[in-house]
This record gives sequence, C-alpha cells and structure tokens, in this order.
Amino acid sequence: MADLSINLAGIRSPNPFWLASAPPTNTGYQVQRAFEAGWGGAVWKTLGEPIINTSSRFAAVHFGGQRVAGFNNIELISDRPLEVNLREIAETKRRFPDRAVVASLMVEPKREKWHEIVKKVEAVGVDGLELNFGCPHGMAERGMGAASGQQPDLVELQTMWVKEVATTPVIVKLTPNITDITATARAAVRGGADAISLINTINSLAGVDLDSWNTVPHVGGKGAHGGYCGPAVKPIALNMVAECARNPAVGVPISGIGGISDWRDTAEFLLMGATGVQVCTAAMHHGFRIVEDMIDGLNDYLDEKGLRSVSELIGQTVPRYSDWGNLDLNYKVIARINRDVCINCNKCHIACEDTSHQCIDMLSDPSGSYLEVVEEDCVGCNLCSIVCPVDGAIEMVEIAHEQEPLTWNDRQSAIALLQSARDQSTKEAIS
Repeated sequence: MADLSINLAGIRSPNPFWLASAPPTNTGYQVQRAFEAGWGGAVWKTLGEPIINTSSRFAAVHFGGQRVAGFNNIELISDRPLEVNLREIAETKRRFPDRAVVASLMVEPKREKWHEIVKKVEAVGVDGLELNFGCPHGMAERGMGAASGQQPDLVELQTMWVKEVATTPVIVKLTPNITDITATARAAVRGGADAISLINTINSLAGVDLDSWNTVPHVGGKGAHGGYCGPAVKPIALNMVAECARNPAVGVPISGIGGISDWRDTAEFLLMGATGVQVCTAAMHHGFRIVEDMIDGLNDYLDEKGLRSVSELIGQTVPRYSDWGNLDLNYKVIARINRDVCINCNKCHIACEDTSHQCIDMLSDPSGSYLEVVEEDCVGCNLCSIVCPVDGAIEMVEIAHEQEPLTWNDRQSAIALLQSARDQSTKEAIS
C-alpha cells in the first residue's frame, strides 16, 4: 500500500483529500464527521464579519440524465459568530491532531483588518490560512472575494499584509473569473504566498424557470449571479492548475479545486501539478463517506503503477503540456471502425458527414451494410469516437510517417531564417 500523506507548503495531512471551504465545513460537527469518515483535511468555511445569507441559495444543472452535472450557489461566507467558529476549530484540532485544519479568511482590503483576524485564528491552533480572493458573488459587491482577486496588485498587497503577522503557511485562493490566472498567481507569490489554491467558483446563472420566469434559484422573485462548480467545471480548473504549474514564476505548491468527484479526478490534478485536492460538490451530492472509495481507488492505482507514494505522481504530466505552437504538425492519427463491435447506429457517419470531414462511408456487401473510414480523408479529429455509444467500436490509430517532427513555431522560425538569409543576400548583391 502506497503512502498517501502529503505536505502542502508545510501543512501535513494523512491523504490528499481535503474538503473545500464551503457548506460542508460550516461547523465543527461537520468537519469532525468528515474526519471520522477519513478526510485528510478541511478548509473551514470562510470566516470574516458575520453576514446574512438568503433563502433560497442553491441550484443545480442536470444533464443527460446525470444529476448535479453542475452546481450553483449564492451563499456567502460564514453567518456564524467568529468566536463560535474559533472555539469549534480549536476543539476539532484537539480531537484530530493529525488532520489538516486550514482557516479560510475574507475581510475588507485593509491592513489592520487582516492583521486582526489572522492573529485571532492562529491563536486557536490552525495549520494554515487560505485567503479567499475567489468568491464571485455577494461579497465581491462589497469589495472582497473576486473583486480583490481580479486585481493582481490587491492580491499581492493583501497577501503581504497577511504574511507580516502570519506564523502558519499562507495559501491564496484564486478566482477563475479572470483572463490570465497566472497573473494573480504570480502576484500572490510576490506577496509571499506559500501556496495557491484554485479554482474558486465561476460566475453563473443556473437557469430560468419557464413557468414562473424566475431565475433559478430566486429570492422572492429576484435573482443574482452565483458561483458555479461541480463536474462541469473540471476541465476549466484542470487547465488553470496546469497553467500555474508550468509557469516558473509561480513555483509554489498548488491545492487543486474544481469538479473533483473521485480518485481518478484526483490523480489527474496531481499529474497536472497539484500537491493535494479540495472537494465540495461531490461531498454535498453523496456525503462524506465518498472519501473511502477515493482513498482505496488512489491506493490501488498507485500500487498498479508501482509507485510508493502519492508524491511521485505530482507534476508528471506538466512537461507534456505546452502551447499549440509547440505541437507536431506531422503527427497523424486516423479512425478505424471495428465491424465486429459496431452496431451500425450511424451516429459516427452523421456526425462526420454533417459537422466534420465527410470521411465515413456507408457501404454494403452480401452480409449487410457497414461503415468504413476513408483513411486518406480522415484528419484524426476524434469526433466519431466521441459520439460512438459503444466502447471499442472506433479506435484512433497512430499512423507512422517519415517526416521529422515539425511544429508551427519551428516552421515560422525556419521561414524567418530563410527570409533573413534572402535579405542578406540581396544586400550583398546591391553592394
């Protein structure tokens, strides 16, 4: 059995599975139940000046028969008194000294406010701090959350204020509602962040009720944008984690967040550079005991790969993640249809004929009709294999070629060198 323990910038936990700062970490009762179930850590629901929440506050997007493909909320930070939260944090840490207890914090962008809350929270024995610069709704209208997180200078300044007094590791939680996530990641590092966490929720509106014409959710007939999370945001989160992980100017540990539902999602985030992960929607959907399958699944996967610790996964795929201009233009794959498995539903033919490259023919012989790829016309777009409902019916096959690898950047560099040589030759001829 592999070693699942992690060390995120000095914050240790017995496994990489933490609960994110959210409704599941609202009280000591909940966090202690989570730890009993096996979670390695928890980021307490964001603390600050207690607020007033609305009713209702959650909504979900269901898709293709799957419930909670995406999750939307308009809930704000903790509405419980700070003193009550601090007392429960201290009690939780006493009961579970080996688990990571991290306090999420959000206050006005004022130096004295940050100093005050940091000192109070660290006094009760937390293992680290997470600065919430990500919440896109409600608090952002008050100049906090994403309103700060979208301004690199404010991210840097507030992180610096916290580091002036903090004695525990400081994680900066980033908003995805920005053009370049690495801009704020770099700002956090300049401010002294020991780690970053991402992503927070994405600006969203879950839907509109076509009977009442109210937004979903609504509060007495009025709606507001909220934060979107759940499985639907995983590709966005994974990309942003990868962008930070491959940027040398970031260079601090990453806590990955966004659509993580099982051990497979966790392994992907670790491979793309995260040291550990935080989970919210999956726990809200299925309960705390999902962590048992996550732990078992990750253990089995590491054993299968012959790895002794989860740390051996971290960042292994990052060197393979680059820009489009660095991709080999001579690499080629094509689709091949396995007639023994194909059920002739024609979905691949329709998709290719209507929306791709018209390279799947409908043919027939004495045994019946069948589908066949015109390989010289196939561009390897993968669409047919994506829409095919039968595993193994369509395989994407790499085609050998004699050309040397050639990227767009290489091509443009060669063109530039050739043009430079021609220009030089012209100058010499004139002179």
